[in-house]
Amino acid sequence: MGTTRLRRAPAPTDAERARSITARTGGAAALVGTGSPIAHPRLHHVHADGSAVLLLADDEPVLQRVHGGLAVMLELADAAPVDLREPVRGLLWITGLLSAVDPVRARRIAVGLAEQHPRPALLELGHGATMVRLAPDSAVLSDAEGTAALAPVELAAARPDPFCCHERPWLGHLESAHPEIFTALARHLPAPLRDARVLRIRPLGVDRCGLRLRVETGEQDHDVRLAWERSISTPDELRAQLRRLVGCPLRGTTAPPDQAAV
Repeated sequence: MGTTRLRRAPAPTDAERARSITARTGGAAALVGTGSPIAHPRLHHVHADGSAVLLLADDEPVLQRVHGGLAVMLELADAAPVDLREPVRGLLWITGLLSAVDPVRARRIAVGLAEQHPRPALLELGHGATMVRLAPDSAVLSDAEGTAALAPVELAAARPDPFCCHERPWLGHLESAHPEIFTALARHLPAPLRDARVLRIRPLGVDRCGLRLRVETGEQDHDVRLAWERSISTPDELRAQLRRLVGCPLRGTTAPPDQAAV
């Protein structure tokens, strides 16, 4: 069952959307080396320019081929913030050379990551897992907005969307506690969808340019972007723009929770 994009509206740039995917550290990752089976890193962290450090189980076959550099592709899957029947909303592929990281340097990197993004998998370094580094050559983004090739310098110059790391708890809260909001948003759908047998309107994403909805019908799913009046960057602006779309006063609980850092 595929998805159909029915409306084009202002959206973050290709590089911004790619950076947002890398910033969501929980995204699935797969590593494909030439002639090697797919490897699933125990942990991955992607830097601004697309370079990445990965923690691989010691029995991953790809580790036997990284000495001197191995051409690989890292795949990051961008999952929707709520449980959808088609959960992947975008993919980012980063190609480059994979190389081993010296154990002393690997421990130093792990300590730095633990301070910023503490994750249990870091404790596996040296105890069943090995750290490797990906030096990027290029990246390709594919999502509902289209497909784009990006250079590391373009990624490094962009910033993640201000809401990219907060949309999951906020949209999950809206859907569970305020389902009437999505019923009210139905009036903004394109005419063919308003006339279709809509099973459910689901939250798909939110960014500085607008709100993304997944419209589930009996035949297929459709992705719709509803634009804000202007680009936004704060929770207060987000609350005001959502009020405008819904067309009625909303309680303060619809504001993104715990967004002091946004």
